[in-house]
Amino acid sequence: MTDPLQPPLDEASLRALFTKPYGAPGPTAQQWRAVYDEDVHFQDPTQERRGLSAYIVAQEGLMQRCDDVFLEPAAVAISGDTAFVEWTMGLTIKGIDFVYPGTTRLRFGVDGKIVEHRDYFDFVGPTFAPVPLVGGFVRWLYGRFVA
Repeated sequence: MTDPLQPPLDEASLRALFTKPYGAPGPTAQQWRAVYDEDVHFQDPTQERRGLSAYIVAQEGLMQRCDDVFLEPAAVAISGDTAFVEWTMGLTIKGIDFVYPGTTRLRFGVDGKIVEHRDYFDFVGPTFAPVPLVGGFVRWLYGRFVA
């Protein structure tokens, strides 16, 4: 996301918000502030944050923990004050690539800014499957629940 986005967000601007190629910088705090409400509620499988400052800290923390990050949108659906964005996120950490397919549900406030952001994705499988020894156990465990 290089160009500043402004509410209301449409399909094209949501695609821009959810696009970050490997090697490209992440959004700046100013870019987040343009589209997220000061009281945004953010939740994913690993954390829950309230307030824009806490959201920005979470996003910057992810970027700092990883060697690189990519985010690529797929389907985008908007209905009234709610949007869903299907995406694939890749994290490179210590030379290992972790790939997470997921979906985000966004809810917009009356001014068009994002007031709720919830990410849905499997954290355990993609995180531990590529790790030697642990990965085999995770695949076995998943197989026990699916079989």
